[in-house]
Amino acid sequence: MSSGGGGGGGGGGNSTATVTISNTKGAAFSVAMSTSFQPAEWDDQFFTLNPQASTLANLNKLGPNHIRLQGVSEGVPQGSAGTTSMAWDFSVLDAITQPVLGVGDHSPEFQVAKAPPYMYASNNSGDAFLDLTFAQFAGYTQNLVEYYNTGGFMANGQTYVSAAWPNDKITWWGIYNEPNINNSLAPSDYVTMYNAVVPAMQTIDPTIKFAALELADFSGQVSAWVPTFVSGVTAHVDVMATHFYSTCNQKDTDAAVFGSIPGFVTDVQAFYTDMGTKAALANVPVWVTENNVNADYDAGNGMSACNPGQTFVTDLRGSSPFFAAWRPYVFSQLGQAGIQALYHWDYGADAQFGEVDYNTGALQLSYWVDYELGQIFPPTPPGARVLQYTSSDAADLETLPVINGDGSVVVMVANHAVANPSTDNNGPGVPFTVTVDASALGSFSSGSLLIIDKNTSVVDGPTAAIVTPAAQMTISLNGYSVGFLTLKP
Repeated sequence: MSSGGGGGGGGGGNSTATVTISNTKGAAFSVAMSTSFQPAEWDDQFFTLNPQASTLANLNKLGPNHIRLQGVSEGVPQGSAGTTSMAWDFSVLDAITQPVLGVGDHSPEFQVAKAPPYMYASNNSGDAFLDLTFAQFAGYTQNLVEYYNTGGFMANGQTYVSAAWPNDKITWWGIYNEPNINNSLAPSDYVTMYNAVVPAMQTIDPTIKFAALELADFSGQVSAWVPTFVSGVTAHVDVMATHFYSTCNQKDTDAAVFGSIPGFVTDVQAFYTDMGTKAALANVPVWVTENNVNADYDAGNGMSACNPGQTFVTDLRGSSPFFAAWRPYVFSQLGQAGIQALYHWDYGADAQFGEVDYNTGALQLSYWVDYELGQIFPPTPPGARVLQYTSSDAADLETLPVINGDGSVVVMVANHAVANPSTDNNGPGVPFTVTVDASALGSFSSGSLLIIDKNTSVVDGPTAAIVTPAAQMTISLNGYSVGFLTLKP
């Protein structure tokens, strides 16, 4: 099967390509789409700022699987930065968590991203842990499970219990955020943490499930962390997780950003290779629990967090037509590498990160890209299988053809051709006319074509056009874009 490369230049004018679909079935394809929230003092007003009914309706419509909640800073419900306080306050955390518990599958993934400040040196969440047995941290996580799942806990003469209990609980728990870049943890420290925390949480609720690692995944991190975890973990693991961003520098060209995607695949393959050496992990899936174009952010005073001395600039590629090529390319490549969930970072934010605007709730183009991927490639049974194909321009077009259990076929073509690879940054892409030869698949009774590009309404989303099935069909892609051709028997 031919698959895309790293965004080679398509040149000027309108380019053409032919994709020929085979009737030979390959591997199963099943990727659940989801999204994320970061409960903290800078994010907790999202459901207050925006009309809750419509905001929750849009979130629910997205159909996210196990929405991820990453409470940090004042979203950590115990203690206060710079103090030894052990007081509990769930108000910031639950301003986001309680509404999220009531939408989608009512089953978020709660990542225990940080410990309370008093557990770190200088009572600062950026410092090293004081207790490297992690017994103290394990006790804190037990309180969280009690709060959400078992009717609460007592502290300082007060009962703390989730408002959603007993109707909505938290089944999925992620154990720490990006330990490879936080709190001076060594790989062996994380193994100790995981082996201490998971059994402690299971004593409170033996039905809960766990996501491990959630790495900040960049060069060298998988080889540095995954083998140590695999060899040392004794506690139960339901999912291994990692995070992928294409860049941390807004100045990187479009070609460089697209060119990062094959590296994502290499790291996922390395995860599975390492996990395969241990029977208990051999059948555990990998989830990508954070994914977006650019990981950089304003570290204060308008300066870049990733590039000291460089002014931070919002990377508009997170919500421009560029995203309509980039995210489907990632979805296809990682799905074929075997991941089972892909999470957008994050839901309510700015034009760099958000699927919707934090301040207004207005939908962005990224929302519609993720929505259509989730709708057109549902992860539910009877499932899909990838069809083999050939492409006359695999360097510029990412093609994903699948056949579903009901005999319907979807051919996704993402156009990530870069007009000027040396200079384009959020460029226009290259128009492509793609001929899809589906003659090997036999006849179909109906068809539709949906395209997301620069002309797509961010208010109403894309509209599918009815097409007449034929042996050869044309998809016209206007620069950075994605097309979904659906054929039904």
